[in-house]
Amino acid sequence: MARKKQDREMEKYWLKRMLDEIRKKEGRGTELISLYIPPNRRMSEVIGYLREEYSTASNIKSDTTRKNVQDAILKVIERLKYYDQAPENGLVVFCGAIPRGPPGSEKMEIYVIEPPEPLKVNLYRCDDHFHTEYLEELLREKEVYGLISIDINEAAIGLLEGRRLDVIATYTSGIPGKHRAGGQSARRFERLREMEVHHYFDRVAKHVNDVFLREDIFERLRGILVGGPGFTKYNFVEESDLDYRLKKKIIDYIDTNYSGEEGLREMVIKGKDILKNVRYVYEKNLVDEFMSRLARRHDMVLYGLKDVMRHLYDGAIEKILILDDFDYYHTKLKCESCGYKEEKMVKAKDIEKLEHSGLKCPQCSNGIMYPEDTKLLLDYLHDTATEYGFKVEIISSKTEHGKIFKQFGGIGALLRYPLRY
Repeated sequence: MARKKQDREMEKYWLKRMLDEIRKKEGRGTELISLYIPPNRRMSEVIGYLREEYSTASNIKSDTTRKNVQDAILKVIERLKYYDQAPENGLVVFCGAIPRGPPGSEKMEIYVIEPPEPLKVNLYRCDDHFHTEYLEELLREKEVYGLISIDINEAAIGLLEGRRLDVIATYTSGIPGKHRAGGQSARRFERLREMEVHHYFDRVAKHVNDVFLREDIFERLRGILVGGPGFTKYNFVEESDLDYRLKKKIIDYIDTNYSGEEGLREMVIKGKDILKNVRYVYEKNLVDEFMSRLARRHDMVLYGLKDVMRHLYDGAIEKILILDDFDYYHTKLKCESCGYKEEKMVKAKDIEKLEHSGLKCPQCSNGIMYPEDTKLLLDYLHDTATEYGFKVEIISSKTEHGKIFKQFGGIGALLRYPLRY
């Protein structure tokens, strides 16, 4: 469904959630329409094109497929009549007959999406699935940082992309410690050791070149951080076969206590001023602030669904932190007998049962309460945020800090002032 302009992260969340749902849809044949309309295109032109496709579809041999395609085209045309021209970022429509069971159980579904960024594709396609890949491309992070953590014993390379820290590879050098014996054998040993160090550096550099110079990475590579204990990180850059284009991308050297994979994570922490606009770092800082307050000023945080919702309308909440996979819905129930109303938080798996069977009314004991309005809790919080002056921050459940935050119920709040009980 089309949405008004929202916070960038919330827009991306909504789009990702919708695409996850649409991607699962399958048709019985090439009956599902994917329509991408570029920005500001006159809708009368698009509708004219669709009417031509309607006529062409009359040549489809299968009666069922022909009917489903033509019905879908007509439904899309009816929806496009609400627009004089495509919005400033364009418009995407998915429409088709989705099977619910055996043949004849199909139900026509339509999804209309205003993308968060301008579309660069003009597409009409009928297939057995919806073509979401062009919208998925908009979710791809525009900037990525390369990370290299190295000392004489081990190394690791990684990519920091949005809310993901991907460890690409780890290495061990196998280089022995410095020989302390005197004489010719010691000098020979030292020369061999230097050759092994150089080979180790080049082995790491070759993999860095292979990964960071890939077209899909290099064009988005905002910078490279090189970290590790001591001077090895500087020697690596100066003495290895690291490509000159990547050397120009190095924006800082970071001293760390560790190398390898642990070193990558330490670099992200110590480089937070440089990486402050990266979503991974931003979310980590939020969770760190939550944990810090919990340890020092526990009355300045809330955690768990019950406590957050109890104080949602108090004005004390500054920010709500919620995991992106938090699977609760906010529903407003109304008794069909006495009119009593109640708000309730319901797990996603229980929504269908609630809509079908309802709940016994606690007010009159005779009636049944059924949902009047149901929203994903995150959507409800976002809609409520402006009125009550708090922000909603989505935390990825797949990161280390997201997994830590999940132990506190997956939802929490930073407060403006302490609550006294």
